Amino acid sequence: MIPADVLFVFIAASTALALAPGPDNIFVLTQAALGGRFAGLMVTLGLVTGVLVHTVLVALGVAVIFQTSQAAFTLLKLAGAGYLLWLAWKSLRAGAADLQDGSPAQLPAGRLYARGVIMNLTNPKVAIFFLAFLPQFADPGRGPVTAQIFVFGAVFGLCALVIFGAVAWTAGFLGGWLRSSPRAQIVLNRVAGAVFAGLALRLLMAER
Repeated sequence: MIPADVLFVFIAASTALALAPGPDNIFVLTQAALGGRFAGLMVTLGLVTGVLVHTVLVALGVAVIFQTSQAAFTLLKLAGAGYLLWLAWKSLRAGAADLQDGSPAQLPAGRLYARGVIMNLTNPKVAIFFLAFLPQFADPGRGPVTAQIFVFGAVFGLCALVIFGAVAWTAGFLGGWLRSSPRAQIVLNRVAGAVFAGLALRLLMAER
């Protein structure tokens, strides 16, 4: 059983990491601002699912591949950057009418969810981070390490769900203003495109 003090420290660290500006919460912010709270919340669920998948990879030792193989790391990095650049291109091409007819808010829940999953899973830095972060709190003296990693991963996912959900809910209030201001819609699309391009560049420059 994981001691309460260890769990408390882990929750505090996980909350701080989720609050720190990064690709995931910026992604939630832009999607919620463009598509409303529903879009942001569905993307959040996708991101949290990615967190749980990374937890499984760490528990099974698969994440070591991305830490030790330059080819695997580069391949996944290029896939993630390519996806972000595709989102940037779509946002930069979008006009005011697109927010009414084909914006993230108009996309099916499954596609919004998939955006979050892909965004998280195609970032090899997340896998390596989890490989370094989660085992620090596991102790073989408390039982199977794999089971403890699953618990810590689930707790981290819950912290991310709360924080990212709050970001999505708050940013979603921009939706009403955007619908009444075509110019604001266009500007925010351009900003979102620039953000996605910036995240892609950041990912391309990432090293193991």
